[in-house]
Amino acid sequence: MAVSGLCFACKPHFSLRPPLFHCFRKIRFSSVAAIETLDESVIQGAHFSPAKNVNGEGSKLSQWKKLNSQDLGISTSNISKPTRKVLNGLKTKGYEVYLVGGCVRDLILKRTPKDFDIITTAELREVVKAFSRCEIIGRRFPICHVHMDDTIVEVSSFSTSARNFGRGLTYEIEKPAGSDKKDFVRWRNCLQRDFTINGLMFDPFARIIYDYMGGIEDIKKAKVRTVIPASTSFQEDGARILRAIRIAARLGFSFSRETAHFVKNLSCLILRLDKSRLLMEMNYMMAYGSAEASLRLLWKFGLLELLLPIQAAYFVRTGFRRRDKRSNMLLSLFSKLDRILAPNRPCYSSLWVGILAFHKALSNKPRDPLVVAAFSLAVHNGGDIPEAINIAKNINKSHDGSFHELSEPQNLGNLTLVNEVMDLAASVKSTLSEMTDEHFVSQAMSAYPQAPFSDLVFIPLALYLNVCKVFECVTMGAEKGFVAKQGSRIDYELLALGSLRETRHTFARVVFDTVYPLDRT
Repeated sequence: MAVSGLCFACKPHFSLRPPLFHCFRKIRFSSVAAIETLDESVIQGAHFSPAKNVNGEGSKLSQWKKLNSQDLGISTSNISKPTRKVLNGLKTKGYEVYLVGGCVRDLILKRTPKDFDIITTAELREVVKAFSRCEIIGRRFPICHVHMDDTIVEVSSFSTSARNFGRGLTYEIEKPAGSDKKDFVRWRNCLQRDFTINGLMFDPFARIIYDYMGGIEDIKKAKVRTVIPASTSFQEDGARILRAIRIAARLGFSFSRETAHFVKNLSCLILRLDKSRLLMEMNYMMAYGSAEASLRLLWKFGLLELLLPIQAAYFVRTGFRRRDKRSNMLLSLFSKLDRILAPNRPCYSSLWVGILAFHKALSNKPRDPLVVAAFSLAVHNGGDIPEAINIAKNINKSHDGSFHELSEPQNLGNLTLVNEVMDLAASVKSTLSEMTDEHFVSQAMSAYPQAPFSDLVFIPLALYLNVCKVFECVTMGAEKGFVAKQGSRIDYELLALGSLRETRHTFARVVFDTVYPLDRT
């Protein structure tokens, strides 16, 4: 078994080769009958050439706006208390402070921000002096972490972004018309953002939102659009491709035509990213309440076969098309998980990785619904299989018969059930090993020779071991001292930290509600 180590040791790759030439040579986007061609409908008839300026897709930066936050329904009470304390602390010392990025977008959309980012006219060293618990982190793009009420609030400085501005620019920049010196400073920072809807700046004291990039209009249109030309943006930072998927999935937005084109055609750039960065971006997609939509978009734009080839092979094998509106068991499992989670109520990565391994095991060998129910209950109660079987046998509702992963129910005896449950547990562990084996991953799509090649494993050893702990109680017997969670209430703070009890409880709940939906009797 080759598990990706904590330092992600692997064979030398992408940073050592010519960047785009190698990617396009190795990864083919053509298709054969076995694997459906990536959908071109969003870009048919479109012709893209190197952008001459930053005003991609016909937008005009000269049409910048200054809006009253109250007119957009934003109240300062929507800002978290720790963030307000940091804002007030800097403001009272005479510095200008703004909220920036996705939190402004979410406040406009009446959504709960995952976190709040602050930018200030103060130098970072001045921010450190302003708070008793604060440190500067990062070298290339340093920011401050302010510890406030058991929360970390990120604070960046205009001076830092100014030093990074203009490095390696390959496009012309048109300054906003009618802007003063302060507008220029704000605009220059917004220009370094990834997407227009993240390029908004909110002064909570003046109650003004500055929109230099057309973000408000794109929010109205429900569009994800890069600030600078998409080809340039994604080549500057391949992680923006994954962030585009994550944002569109979470908000239910679509891509602008140019952005969609380059999400698909530059998807190979994600393979340049550090594996820890890939895991972080995948966790943002899967652990914050938008996993199902993220999987659908990853599949639609040809990224799933690079990131999760095993799951991509499942979609191909079951005839799931790129723009398919139908569901399947994999998507249903994550749909149930999404109903439990939210941007401010995430889970630890071991839960969604465990669900992937569990589903793959079922896909390899369909099981009796009663076996699946008893297995999930045994995970929940810490490995007490007899108790799990007794509870499962009292289920008086029908299972979802549309899933190929569930076999026809049989009248299984207790001994057979015990053996089947333990066999399923062993299969899940074996599948998890396969998911962390580069050779096995590389063979997942081998039946489809014109599919892109990927042997990517971004699950580190520590995460692999954490997932194993979730299920090992089923094969090793009831754990001494383990107390199963009572009731349905989830402790989200413990779930986010990877609490074994909370993770097992949530896993069992997701599986049980998928196999035996609440709307069935």
